[in-house]
Amino acid sequence: MRKQKSDESKLKVGIVGFGTFGQFLAKRLASKGHKVIATSRTPYEEVARKIGVEFFQDVDDFCEEHPEVVLLASSILSTESVLRNLPVQRLKRNTLFVDVLSVKVFPKQLLLRELPPEVDILCTHPMFGPDSGKGSWAGLNFMYEKVRIGADPRRERRVENFLKFFREEGCTMVEMTCEEHDRQAASTQFITHTVGRVLGTMQLRSTEINTKGFEALLNLVNNTTNDSFELYYGLFLYNQNATDELERLEKAFDTVKKQLFGRLHDIARAQLFPMEEMGKGPSGNGNGNGKAAATAPVPALPAAREPLALPAGKDVYAPSNTGTIDV
Repeated sequence: MRKQKSDESKLKVGIVGFGTFGQFLAKRLASKGHKVIATSRTPYEEVARKIGVEFFQDVDDFCEEHPEVVLLASSILSTESVLRNLPVQRLKRNTLFVDVLSVKVFPKQLLLRELPPEVDILCTHPMFGPDSGKGSWAGLNFMYEKVRIGADPRRERRVENFLKFFREEGCTMVEMTCEEHDRQAASTQFITHTVGRVLGTMQLRSTEINTKGFEALLNLVNNTTNDSFELYYGLFLYNQNATDELERLEKAFDTVKKQLFGRLHDIARAQLFPMEEMGKGPSGNGNGNGKAAATAPVPALPAAREPLALPAGKDVYAPSNTGTIDV
């Protein structure tokens, strides 16, 4: 009886988009006893076979396998065309569609617009990827919104079984709307990725005297630039809050820069015009008796140094892959 209940919780999951992130999820799902099939424009038969996944180059053949769950793991920029080219009519009418994109309002609106009304929709974002999730998933955040689930015990059970997989892997389950996700992600995920890419463009290198803080920055660069620029661009293009956060970051940098150069200006002016720091008689400056007021020693102006030059004509480009932001 217990074995029967266990078998009922196992799903037939079809993954559309079998790149780095699709393979990452497929491997874990298959290892837990779920039946996993996959399709992608790139032939991945050998990779799929090694991790226990059945691969279909032909998307019609894939759909005719009737997976209970269709998991969209394509890139943000290609998801719309991938969905429109999917022969949904060959699937069962109440199939559960799940997306795992790093932005959420865009796929939510897309799925509601393009899919038949009888299809179930679950929008999710595993807040980890192949790097941070290569071992245990314990404590890693998994965001989801049940966008549209039919009022049928079997369909509700199917959604719960899918979420159960992540829960049993130790994920911290976070239920929130896609709109709230994008608002929060713009000030966390997008900013983190932006800072990592800016530092990556500076071509930071490890030294013999690294501090813990600098090591953390190097790790940030590695984690963010491991994802493709296409993914980063998708975070910017498809999250309406990203532009506001980018402007806030620019203003914050400008404020700090002005504070630095403002302090430097004060030191330089004190050295060039020392009398301004002394009393100048009854005119209102100084102590009013015409004698010089006592002043503290003026700090010496720091010696000029050569500015840090970035190598010309060198762009930082990470290997292209598809996945969530892994920071």
